[in-house]
Amino acid sequence: MQKKLYTELNRSELEKEYNRVLALYQEFLQAGLQLDMSRGKPSPEQLDLASGMVDVVASTDSFIVENGTDVRNYGNLDGIDEAKRLFSELLEVPEENIAVCGNSTVNLIYDQISQAMSHGICNSTPWQKLEKVKFLCPVPGYDRHFAICEYFGIEMIPVPLYDDGPDMAIIKSLVESDENIKGIWCVPKYSNPTGITYSDAVVHAFASLKPRAKDFRIFWDYAYCVHDWYDERDELLNIFSTCKFYGNEDLVYIFTSTSKISLSGSGISAVAASSKNLADIKQRLQVQRLGFDRVNQLRHVRFFRNVEGIYAHMQKHRAIMAPKFDTVFSLLDQELKTRGIISYYKPKGGYFISVNTLDGCAKRVYQLCKEAGVTLTTPGAAFPYNRDEKDATLRLAPSYPSLAELKKAMELFCLCVRLATLEKLLEEKGYQLNQENPGEI
Repeated sequence: MQKKLYTELNRSELEKEYNRVLALYQEFLQAGLQLDMSRGKPSPEQLDLASGMVDVVASTDSFIVENGTDVRNYGNLDGIDEAKRLFSELLEVPEENIAVCGNSTVNLIYDQISQAMSHGICNSTPWQKLEKVKFLCPVPGYDRHFAICEYFGIEMIPVPLYDDGPDMAIIKSLVESDENIKGIWCVPKYSNPTGITYSDAVVHAFASLKPRAKDFRIFWDYAYCVHDWYDERDELLNIFSTCKFYGNEDLVYIFTSTSKISLSGSGISAVAASSKNLADIKQRLQVQRLGFDRVNQLRHVRFFRNVEGIYAHMQKHRAIMAPKFDTVFSLLDQELKTRGIISYYKPKGGYFISVNTLDGCAKRVYQLCKEAGVTLTTPGAAFPYNRDEKDATLRLAPSYPSLAELKKAMELFCLCVRLATLEKLLEEKGYQLNQENPGEI
């Protein structure tokens, strides 16, 4: 049932609703909740799905891979052939264009930025020797990408992100005119945090870019490639083959991992790239290390066997995740959207749901939730330098709590959004609220 919009309430109605919502919030203050929705961590039930992976390589003979190598020893710097084949099937990229690495794509991406800073990309001028280095950042975006830029002193330029992807007109104009722009961050499927997936037109626009900087690269973080929670799932056009179609195969690095497929702290990651880019990466790896954990790579191959095994495994994840997403959607719709105080996009997969409050409310919602025992991602984290100019975006991560805990956390979240919105609307009408003693007008 459509509730009366908060923005349409008169003075008396606002005061009455504020006091009613405040009383409900104070009940939560007495409940002693301790729930964390700040990061996209798989739940224990999801991790249990891959517990059999630990013992899948047990006997001495089982450490030998198909080329006769013993994975307990040195070798295969860029990964065992079986693991390359698995990622080749997953990404639809030729095996020879894949390197299989450690457990984290964030580590892979960090290393690639570090290499570019110190030695350049494919013999280009090292970025640290340049007067200025810039990155384009679709927003809202992934906070860890922005943290890497900030760590290396790379200037970040926000670009609007829409329901079909980032604003490609802005990107094209900037990339093709400014040689200081060296890269762009992309989470192209079930984007962190909004959950949108790039359209075919957006992928074509990326693949056909003609950057002024020859060492410009698209950092394609394909983290949620198989994280579909509903029958109707998003499809993403293959960026690798599309770049090749336009003669731009050197334009993109594709990163992915099994961190949210198998065991988060013990997954395996991969980078897919052109022959030229991959040779550049391997040159660094030869100096940087003697090899990654090939026993773990073999565990994954033996456990999943092939890409069909991964898809079947993700159906088990879906049984856990879909009810959690449904719970969030239901409460957001019933408690907030009907009152006209939020907007959000309903993703068909991934790990996050991004909620837009009325301008000026996000930090207050975060504070109210924290005081009542529910931790959210810090407001502003989805923007470069933590600057959400509208103070309106909040990221929800529903994966880790149990379904019962999530329902309770979302009930509190909805109350906090309502309370913060009512405070703002009352203040706009000239009331001064006492934040130290909520309820006093």
